Amino acid sequence: MTVLKKVAVLGGGSFGTVIANLIAENGYDVQLWMRDQQRADQLNYEHENKRYLPGYSLSEKVVATSDLQSVVQDAELVFVSIPSQSFRDVIKQAKPFINEGQMFVSTTKGIEAKTFSLMSEILSEELPGAQVGVLSGPNLAKEVVAKQLTATVVASESQLLRSSVQTILHSSYFRVYASSDTYGVELGGTLKNIYAIAAGLSAALGMGENTRAMLMTRSLAEMSRFAVCMGANPMTFIGLAGVGDLIVTCMSPLSRNYRVGHALGEGKTLEEAVEALGQVAEGVNTIKQVKEKASEMQVYMPLVTGLYEVVFNHAPVAEVVKMLMMNEQSTDVEFVLPRGDI
Repeated sequence: MTVLKKVAVLGGGSFGTVIANLIAENGYDVQLWMRDQQRADQLNYEHENKRYLPGYSLSEKVVATSDLQSVVQDAELVFVSIPSQSFRDVIKQAKPFINEGQMFVSTTKGIEAKTFSLMSEILSEELPGAQVGVLSGPNLAKEVVAKQLTATVVASESQLLRSSVQTILHSSYFRVYASSDTYGVELGGTLKNIYAIAAGLSAALGMGENTRAMLMTRSLAEMSRFAVCMGANPMTFIGLAGVGDLIVTCMSPLSRNYRVGHALGEGKTLEEAVEALGQVAEGVNTIKQVKEKASEMQVYMPLVTGLYEVVFNHAPVAEVVKMLMMNEQSTDVEFVLPRGDI
């Protein structure tokens, strides 16, 4: 495989910084695009992202800048770690400096509000000549930067992109598996954010381990049911991008979505919960988008419906839980025993 000469990362949040640091530690020169040049200068001088990853030292080979053109121009591989609401806008800004054949990998776990487009779809729409992929899995940024053993999945139709990402990110503590189910891997990473909010909410209310186990397994059934209706492979959801990401996000207080749910369970309003977090929690917007899409496609998603009522309509949690428990008892694993064959 051709050795990559220039690699770029768009987005100076926690995960974008972590990806840039992984690449740099593997000996590659990498440029990290950040909106704020002052923050970029601080990172270059102190080798620390004080806002998102305070206390963690970064490789000196990570070079940050707010000059988008210098970052993306002639970069053979570009990772995009931009929040979903800004994703398309940043790609449009970068578009004049991009050549056909460049590889773009989204690490963003979200859905565009008005179009229900996943980030890989935005990349394909805006950059029709690019090779497109996604990176997703149980990857809490603070654990990766602390060199905790971690695995992830790169998904793309392009074998060159998959092997390039595996080569450039693989290390003694970070392993990259491959998949061709781009849509399934991306949906897994996106949908689990919803259920992480539910997990945080239930933890704050003191619900037990039986409840947590039920919540997580029914979440997996629900998200895979939805994803298959959208064209994904159900087998993807038994892997890292499905059940793996769901487990870590539903069990860890480091998860932003879990923390939002926990704050809601403590009685805070949605606005107070998001403000206290100080970062984007993609799951909040995803609840609304997925509920609307599920209604449109007539996909049965009781957890999403119940969580929507709690988060956006201030419904009492006890009443929603009672409603969920009184719903029709269905099959355990949908793809083993279809709903109509009970």
